[in-house]
Amino acid sequence: MKEHDVIIIGAGAAGLMCAIEAGKRGRKVAILEHNSSVGRKIAISGGGRCNFTNSDTRPENFLSANPHFCKSALARYTPQDFIALVKKHGIAFYEKKLGQLFCVESSGQIIQMLLDESAAGAEIKLNCTVKSVLKDEHFRVETNQGALRAKSLVIATGGLSIPKIGATDFGYRLARQFGLKIIEPRPALVPLRFGAGEAEKLTALSGIAVDTIVRCGKASFRENVLITHRGMSGPAILQISSYWQPNGGIGLDLLPDRDARELLLDAKSRKIELATFLGQYLPQRFAHAWCALYAPTRLNQISDKDLRLISEQLHDWRVKFASTEGYAKAEVTAGGVDTRALSSQTMEARSVRGLYFIGEVVDVTGWLGGYNFQWAWSSGFSAGQYC
Repeated sequence: MKEHDVIIIGAGAAGLMCAIEAGKRGRKVAILEHNSSVGRKIAISGGGRCNFTNSDTRPENFLSANPHFCKSALARYTPQDFIALVKKHGIAFYEKKLGQLFCVESSGQIIQMLLDESAAGAEIKLNCTVKSVLKDEHFRVETNQGALRAKSLVIATGGLSIPKIGATDFGYRLARQFGLKIIEPRPALVPLRFGAGEAEKLTALSGIAVDTIVRCGKASFRENVLITHRGMSGPAILQISSYWQPNGGIGLDLLPDRDARELLLDAKSRKIELATFLGQYLPQRFAHAWCALYAPTRLNQISDKDLRLISEQLHDWRVKFASTEGYAKAEVTAGGVDTRALSSQTMEARSVRGLYFIGEVVDVTGWLGGYNFQWAWSSGFSAGQYC
């Protein structure tokens, strides 16, 4: 049986970062990866250019049953720390928008950087399937490539999103094995699907993108919404999906920079179709299809009462959804290992000495735009200081 100081299960963003930091402390590290290559999610992220962090990361950009949990790790390893590492390796990058940083060339550069940084202290085992984990004074990990033993075990197995690249529920099963609670996982950063009636009604809007403010509860995001034949997608919908509840609705402000009531009042005497008028401020096909559903009339035929109702609907168009597109289309998994069971400073399980959980498997979920990678770097760094 091979002896190590640390065994890390999962060679993604969080696992590799943890290996780097543990290696710097002289720890003998083994990384077990059931895929045939490391960093599968890094490789496909950002259209192959990896949105590796967000320079404006704040704790408020994350969802969790315990919203304060992420503060310690994010403060200890910041976006500026990771940017410094990227610069050290000569990787060119750019800001796309809203603090989102991407590689100029390829996400493979980030993977290679992590491998180069971890090379001295880590042994990586690919195509390595964990069969069982037992604990006495040490952790004993049985795999299809033999047994390993270590005092520290780090779980960096990710969530359930994008099963085609190997996502499984292993991390949750292991947490439960050791008595840790799981906040119910769900797809996040994912397109939403209409219910049957809504889908039929909104088919004419399919293929149109609109700049909106999307709201759900107290959360709101301003970006494009893309209407599809099955539902809605686009950055604003992906963002709000993390807050949406099954069979619930969202509100869309279709004229975020304007006062719809004032616009309509000023134009009320004009003998033109409302759709033609709104086509000055919205995509024309959208304006005509939307008005056909909700206000198929001329401006000068609208009563003051109806004008008020139409303007309210333009600023708060209520749309109901039946479900998400599921884990296959979800960028991340919300929920996961309950943070109340973990130390926010070390990521160690409070009730099981030497057992750590990092990255997406933990109940910390970032917004769209590089935040989830920053959580991977920060949580991996924190665990790597102690495991």
